[in-house]
Amino acid sequence: MHPLFEKADRLSREIIGAAIEVHRVMGPGLIEGMYERCLMQELSLRNLRAVNQRLVRIEYKGLVFDEPLRFDVLVEECLLLELKSVQEVLPIHKAQLLSYMMLLDVPVGLLINFHELKLVDGIRRMILPGGNR
Repeated sequence: MHPLFEKADRLSREIIGAAIEVHRVMGPGLIEGMYERCLMQELSLRNLRAVNQRLVRIEYKGLVFDEPLRFDVLVEECLLLELKSVQEVLPIHKAQLLSYMMLLDVPVGLLINFHELKLVDGIRRMILPGGNR
């Protein structure tokens, strides 16, 4: 089991609540950046540490470089959020989240689509392979 899995698992419920609050106040269908800024504020109000739009650091056999792939939000260094506002979540969106999770060694990720009328219909939870065993 990933050492941060249990913490991320507990946090995911609180993060979903925060996202629902943002969706309740702002409504569906805005652009992703607006939801990201509002969610960052909501997480701050809940005293959760979060960073957003950071470069991904890659290490390969002694080579270290920053790749200009930017993740949306990382909460408490253990839960990754990929925020969308799209008509339909596509496999590429899930692959993007999983790629970031693997690169950052984050055990749990949430793909949140704010375009949905009822936000819970737009939430997908992903677990890093082997993260929960």
